[in-house]
Amino acid sequence: MSRNNKQKQYIFDIIRKKNVVVTPEELVRQDFIHYLIDELAYPKSKIAVELGLKINDLSKRSDIVVFGSDFNPILAVECKAPNVKIDQKVFDQLARYNLTLGVDYFILTNGKTTYCCKVNAKQKSYLHLDKIPFYIDL
Repeated sequence: MSRNNKQKQYIFDIIRKKNVVVTPEELVRQDFIHYLIDELAYPKSKIAVELGLKINDLSKRSDIVVFGSDFNPILAVECKAPNVKIDQKVFDQLARYNLTLGVDYFILTNGKTTYCCKVNAKQKSYLHLDKIPFYIDL
């Protein structure tokens, strides 16, 4: 009996400062982290990856959370693999996370399609933005 043992590939996560297993979702996450830092001037020190959350007594993880100068969360990013469609179910997932996080902005991406929204907590709604804001504009 032969077994096909595929060797795992790793990519270095500059936020967690460790190698992580390459998956389609992880590649999207790592690309997006670099985009935030390199293109939009988000400080590495204000980014958390796979931040643990408690939602209805369930443990969840938010892919990327960005903190403001006061160290309160201001932006959350949900990353999906490229073959996962960004639909209402994904929006709802991030909305549930935001009940705990309370961010002003959220982003959904699968590496092909990206949505950025500004949250209006009072009206319990969000506004789609044409582009992702620079860190300084948050």
